[in-house]
Amino acid sequence: MAEDADSRPSSKVARLLEEYDIEGLGAELEARWTADGDQRMSLRDLADSFNKRLLEVQLRVAGLDALEQDVQRTYRNLTGEDVTVGVQTDTRTRLEQNGIDVEELERDFVTYQAIRSYLTEFRDAVYEGPADEEKIQADQETIQRLASRTLSVTEDRLQTLRETDRLDVGEFEVLLDLQVVCQSCGTQYSVDQLLEEGGCDCQGEREHAR
Repeated sequence: MAEDADSRPSSKVARLLEEYDIEGLGAELEARWTADGDQRMSLRDLADSFNKRLLEVQLRVAGLDALEQDVQRTYRNLTGEDVTVGVQTDTRTRLEQNGIDVEELERDFVTYQAIRSYLTEFRDAVYEGPADEEKIQADQETIQRLASRTLSVTEDRLQTLRETDRLDVGEFEVLLDLQVVCQSCGTQYSVDQLLEEGGCDCQGEREHAR
């Protein structure tokens, strides 16, 4: 973290940490982002975690329940894409009736880009994890092993059922075809193809258009 606070760039995250008087969260965000293995959190998950802390503060100030499950449920009702309009409206109304300015709160919610800028530019944090290519290759190998295991177990179980006359089927072959469909453009890829190409073409086109 930079020693001269005046020389650091402006940061929405840093400003909110001060405004909401949340001590220690900045260091926690950095620790979770730079951790190894399962302890590490992605920038998107960190953004959600940060926003939930803001919501928790607002709930406590308003005298509302702020246990973890209450915060989780309320945050999901406000931001979840699969939440109905009715549920979202009821949640907003309940919060507003208890003195919470929901529009202001939602303006305070940050994106993963804001978290990244805060960590890398404001705190000078560096994640020294594996290179992107190494991580993709490792995950691809993990998926392939899991797929092979699933295929093997399925074949063994079906064969056992067949041999014990619990399944009426002739000689068979089990096929396992993992496919990924981009919901933005509808393009379908095999898992290996998507990983090898580094993503869907429509995402690159979208970034280029910005």
